[in-house]
Amino acid sequence: MDINTVFVLVMFATFILCLFSGYPMVFVLGGVAVLFAFAGEIANTYFDIWLDADLSFLKLAVRRIFSTVSSYSLIPLPLFIFMGLMLDRSDIARELLDAMQEALVRLPGGLAISVTAIGVVLAASTGIIGASVVLLASLALPSMLEARYSKSLATGVVAASGTLGILIPPSIMLIVMADQLALSVGDLFMAALLPGLVLAALYFVFVIAFAFIFPSHAPRGGAPASGRDRIAAVLRILKALMPPVLLIFSVLGSIFFGIASPTEAAGVGAAGATLLAWIKRRLDFETLRDVCYSTAKTTAFILGALVGATTFAVVLRGLGGDEVIDQTILSLPFGPEGTVLAILGIVFLLGFVLDWIEIAMIVLPLVASSVAALGFDLVWFAILVAVCMQTSFLTPPVGFALFFVKSASPPSVSMIDVYKGVVPFVLLQLVGLALVFAFPELALWLPSIVYQ
Repeated sequence: MDINTVFVLVMFATFILCLFSGYPMVFVLGGVAVLFAFAGEIANTYFDIWLDADLSFLKLAVRRIFSTVSSYSLIPLPLFIFMGLMLDRSDIARELLDAMQEALVRLPGGLAISVTAIGVVLAASTGIIGASVVLLASLALPSMLEARYSKSLATGVVAASGTLGILIPPSIMLIVMADQLALSVGDLFMAALLPGLVLAALYFVFVIAFAFIFPSHAPRGGAPASGRDRIAAVLRILKALMPPVLLIFSVLGSIFFGIASPTEAAGVGAAGATLLAWIKRRLDFETLRDVCYSTAKTTAFILGALVGATTFAVVLRGLGGDEVIDQTILSLPFGPEGTVLAILGIVFLLGFVLDWIEIAMIVLPLVASSVAALGFDLVWFAILVAVCMQTSFLTPPVGFALFFVKSASPPSVSMIDVYKGVVPFVLLQLVGLALVFAFPELALWLPSIVYQ
C-alpha cells in the first residue's frame, strides 16, 4: 500500500470521525480538506515523503468554488425553494385534504390514500421535504388518529408521502446531483418523473391492500354519503386540485415541451406560487419576508455544503483518491451489474448515518467515473442513487423525516410508532429501486423522447 492510499484512507476516517463528533458538515468537509492539504505539504517538505497534494490545491479549490457557486445549473435552486415555501403558505394542502377526506371517508384506508395523494401533489409542486412532512403531519395525523388508525400506519404514510418530493421533480436533490455529475437538470427531471410516480403507485397499492387485510388498523369513517354529497365532494377536490395542477403543468410542462429551460421554469414557478398565495389572500409583507429569509437560509446551507465538498474533493483528488477508488471499484469480482449493486448497497447503508446532501456531494462524484467506465448511462445511475438516497430520510438514526413527523405529532405518538411505521415504506422504496434497475427505460425513456 503506497503512501497516497494511506493518506486517502486516513482522510476518510478523519472525516467520518469528525462528522460523528457533531460538528456541522460544512466545517468538517472544508476543515479536513485544509488539514490534509497542510499535511501533504509538511510530508513533502520536511519528511521527504512525496505526495501529489500540496497547498497549491487550495488555490485550485478556491477557483473551483467560484466556478461551482456561479454554475448556471444551480440558478433554479433558490427559485424552486422559494416556490415550495410560498406554496406551503397558501393553504392548498389543507383545502385538498379536507375535500379528499370528505370524498373518501367511506373507503377503507381513505384517509391514508388522501395523505398519499396530497404527498404526490406537494412533491410535484414544492420539493421541500421538511416543510411537506411537517405540513402533512400537522394536518393529517390528528384526523387519522381520531378515526382510530393505527399510529404506525398513520406516521408511516405521512413520513413516506412527504419524502416523495426528493425524487419527483422539481427536486432540490436532482439539481445538486446534476451539478455534481455535470448532467442536465432537465434530463434528471424527466428521468426521475416515472420512477417517482411508480414509487407513489407502490404506496397506493400498499395502503389499499393493508386497509383491506387489516381493516381495524385503517377503519372506514362517517356515514354513507348521498349521491349529491359525493358529487359535491368531487367538485371540491377538482377545485382544490386546479391551482397546484396548473402550477405543476406550467413548470414541468414548459420543460417537457421545450418551451423553457429549468431555470426559466423555476422563475415561472416562483412567480406562480406568489400569485397563488395572493389569490388565496395569504400573501402579506410578513409572509414574503419569512419566505425570502427561509429561502436564503436553505440556499446558503446548500451552497456552504458545496463549498466544503468542492474543497474536500480537490484535495482528495490531489492525494490520488480518484485512482484509489476507481481501482477498488473496478477490481470488484461482481461483474458490471454486480458492481453497480454493490455501490447502491453502500449508498443505502450510508443513508443510515448520512443525509442525502453528504452522499450526493461526496460519494456520488467519486464513483461516477467508475460507473461510466463500466459502460452505464450516468443519468440512469443518478436516478438509481436518487431512489436509494430517498431511504435516508426514513432510516434511523438520522432519518430527518422521522424527527419531522415526531415533532409535529400528538404526544401519544412515540418514536417507536414512527420507526415501525416506516419499515414497509423503506421496503417499498427498495422494490422501486429494483424496478428501475431491472427496467432502465423507466428512467431513460422520457428524456429520450423529450430531448431527442
